[in-house]
Amino acid sequence: MGKGTSEEREAEFSSSLQWRDGKFHNPRPITTDNYWTSFKGLFSASDYGSPKEPVPVVKGDGSLFKTAPASGLRVTWFGHSSILLEIEDRRILIDPVWGERASPVTWMGPKRWYAPPVALANLPPLDAVVISHDHYDHLDRETIIALSERTAKFIVPLGVGEHLAYWGIPRAKIVERDWWGSVDLGSVRIEMTPARHASGRQVFDSNKKLWAGYTFTSARYRVYYSGDTGQDDTLYREIGDRLGPFDLTLIQVGAYGKGWPEWHLFPEEAVHAQGLLKGKLMLPVHWGLFNLAFHGWTEPVERLAVSAESAGIDIVVPRPGESVEPTVSKAWTRWWPAVPWERADGTMVNGEKK
Repeated sequence: MGKGTSEEREAEFSSSLQWRDGKFHNPRPITTDNYWTSFKGLFSASDYGSPKEPVPVVKGDGSLFKTAPASGLRVTWFGHSSILLEIEDRRILIDPVWGERASPVTWMGPKRWYAPPVALANLPPLDAVVISHDHYDHLDRETIIALSERTAKFIVPLGVGEHLAYWGIPRAKIVERDWWGSVDLGSVRIEMTPARHASGRQVFDSNKKLWAGYTFTSARYRVYYSGDTGQDDTLYREIGDRLGPFDLTLIQVGAYGKGWPEWHLFPEEAVHAQGLLKGKLMLPVHWGLFNLAFHGWTEPVERLAVSAESAGIDIVVPRPGESVEPTVSKAWTRWWPAVPWERADGTMVNGEKK
């Protein structure tokens, strides 16, 4: 479950603009959680919350990563929010979860739908592992431990380093930053950006550690990763104005719900955020690996595709394990099945609501 936050660390956090009253806060508070709506959702969950047939995964042995991308920019999506970003001569692994479950225990909790497309041992040497926050679907203990000898740095928001150190990661490898803090990896600058979300792996450690998104900037390219975040026009406009425009955005689109409408972006909100961020091409993440909500497993990408087309937003949707060079080709094909899903207005496609 990780490590709690000591009084000494809390004293350090007092210099952060996000820290007050013993915890970190969002720039725009989350105020509309509805536990009754969330409970009722259990009884109207989609029958297609998980795939009924094998997901078409692109399995690899890591040989592709031995050759740098010709364009200088390549991204490989492993499902959910686990991503390998190759930008210029840097290799950065984002929110890696190779574990069987997004859970504090091995015998229950959301279980992955397919094995990791590439074994951890077959990943290339890494310049950094970047973590957005400490929820179990983004920070996996066994994965972090396995990566300890394969990466030069672990870049994390304030406080998250306590988990890593507790698990045996050398303190010298852990780099903590506040929002707008940066880390230079040779020709690439990584900057931590605000997000509207929360943190916590323990009952008594809620919001004691910061959450964040990231930008990755080189002389040629700008990439944005949202982490987990809810809608906030001011937040995305500021990121776009300060650090955009972005050649590629990796934006969370799944695991949303009517009972927690401000914790995660709905697909239509992700499209709206893309405009504020000044993004050129969006690759949707935070879907396609775990059942973490009541909607159908394909619904996030179905709704995203409809909204993006209406707004004139370019998207690319690789299969799990597939690598793309976004400045070379935007081509992609629909690879998921046509199963029932619910539009934003509540009407159904390909079937009836349960």
